[in-house]
Amino acid sequence: MRKIGIYTVVVLVIIIFIPSIIVKTFNFVPKENKMGKKIVRSQVEESPSENEFNGNIKVYDTRNQQVIDMALEEYVKGVVAAEMPAEFHIEALKAQAVASRTYAISRTLKYREGHPDHIEAPLCTGIHCQAYLTLEELNNIHAKDWEEKYWPKIEEAVISTKGQILYYGGEIIEPLYHSTSGGMTEDALNVFAVDLPYLKAVESPYEEDAPKFRSLITMTGDEFVEKLLKKYPGSNITKDNLGEKIKLVEKTQSGRIKKLAIDGSVVNGREIRELFELNSTNFKITFNPKTNIVDIETIGYGHGVGMSQWGANGMAKNGRDYEEILKHYYTGVELHQMTMDNLNN
Repeated sequence: MRKIGIYTVVVLVIIIFIPSIIVKTFNFVPKENKMGKKIVRSQVEESPSENEFNGNIKVYDTRNQQVIDMALEEYVKGVVAAEMPAEFHIEALKAQAVASRTYAISRTLKYREGHPDHIEAPLCTGIHCQAYLTLEELNNIHAKDWEEKYWPKIEEAVISTKGQILYYGGEIIEPLYHSTSGGMTEDALNVFAVDLPYLKAVESPYEEDAPKFRSLITMTGDEFVEKLLKKYPGSNITKDNLGEKIKLVEKTQSGRIKKLAIDGSVVNGREIRELFELNSTNFKITFNPKTNIVDIETIGYGHGVGMSQWGANGMAKNGRDYEEILKHYYTGVELHQMTMDNLNN
């Protein structure tokens, strides 16, 4: 709180960073799936046609409730085009291709009989898994010359990395990614309560050009308090005591706030982010009682775990290749060529 002349301005500063739009269900290949031991199949014997990975994957189309059976690399093309702007540097697109392929394989192996949320297939076309668009759909949402200008670039990114997937300690990883970290990624433990050595917080430079690196929403103090009281009806919060009733409790290693107290009750930061529909939970709230205006400035876009797509593009434009990008965002990983023997035996 500070005085400016005869006016009093109450400033609340809360900095929090946590999950977002492209949040995906957080599931991982079991630890017994070692590369040295190769991928372990189910204890229940099934026919090879049902149990083995043959180069094709099954994807549940959330738009028409149909299952698509397609070649892995064709699927990866549709994911890269849907998940990352085709205008990005080719090395960033290659990094996205490897991450998307690895993610698809890890879930295909983990959910051979279908994911619990869509039992027809281990993957879906929505952001619950990875966004996927057909070439026809891509042409419908882009300018007329998009295919001619960018599809060859997408194909190059996928074909030049064909079959490459990420491992940590001999296990296939589940490489999460997001749009914009805001300068530093987040540890998976702080977001999903799962401690994984390859999903640790790292610096993410070169993101300032991201369209949602910084955003601002404005509301009245009355609207702000009304939303808080609707979410936390037992709280004694008014415009006059905001500075006293909202307190920072815990920050993460990357500087984001993990927990805060609402009138003495400790809550997870994601609750506030979801309540006000913010791009992330790395934000600053400023309330001016004279104007009765609350400004919420948000940095970053997404859950912040794993690879930052805008950070990857920035690294690529500054001379890093896709392998360097991947090894920067996924701590301690190795890049290997996928083989059917590794996946099926």
